Amino acid sequence: MSRNEIVDGPKPKHAQLRDILRRMAEQELPPGSPIPSERDLAQQYGVSRITVRAAVGQLVAEGLLSRAKGRGTFTARRRMDVQLYLESFTDDMRRRGLTPATELVACAEEVPPPEATTALGLLPHEPACRLVRVRLADGVPLAVERGWYSPRVVPDLDRHDLTTSLYTLIADTYGVQLDHAAQTVWAEGADPETAKLLGIRPGGALLVFRRVSSSRGRPVEDMTSWYRGDLYQVTMQLDRTDPESGPHHSAKGGTP
Repeated sequence: MSRNEIVDGPKPKHAQLRDILRRMAEQELPPGSPIPSERDLAQQYGVSRITVRAAVGQLVAEGLLSRAKGRGTFTARRRMDVQLYLESFTDDMRRRGLTPATELVACAEEVPPPEATTALGLLPHEPACRLVRVRLADGVPLAVERGWYSPRVVPDLDRHDLTTSLYTLIADTYGVQLDHAAQTVWAEGADPETAKLLGIRPGGALLVFRRVSSSRGRPVEDMTSWYRGDLYQVTMQLDRTDPESGPHHSAKGGTP
């Protein structure tokens, strides 16, 4: 019997098909490749579409396959390390050999919530620039950014092209170089709006980064970024240190 045949026996057919598709995803197809449709798989292996759906669903749950609404099912892309140092998303993607792109979702002068007002050192009810963008690499949505920018440091930000590297724009236009940031990382499930922007299902795993960046002690940016958990991971090097001196680590991984 071939390893790519499905036969009647003690092992359920959906489990046999799952093993075939697992080999396909792990050994035969490069990351991001489409697999045959449910109809084609059912015809090729002589099983029902319910059986195909069960096998594919298990591999999606394991992270070996991913579904893209309206496009089909693909072998999972390898996760990228998220940069935890101050580097623009555009530069990061180009360094990886990917083509970066940005979709501007919203940009307006609004009064930020109290947490952002405090982070940016603004007065109560003082407006700031609210910016929402989707970041893509090779056409694939990777992250949603929602942030606030200080009008005292980068006024009239909405008058500029915000589909390019924001850090480069701030440096070239305002002469402001971001040199420090405090960042908090957590995990959460995608809400419906974020899931739609990223092309994933609601509840899908996300890595969330909230970063408050400054230049020469002046707060500039309060940005929260939602990265796809199926495409990103965080890798850190940890050294044993005196707890009183604080933890030391260096990290690899993505930024706004």
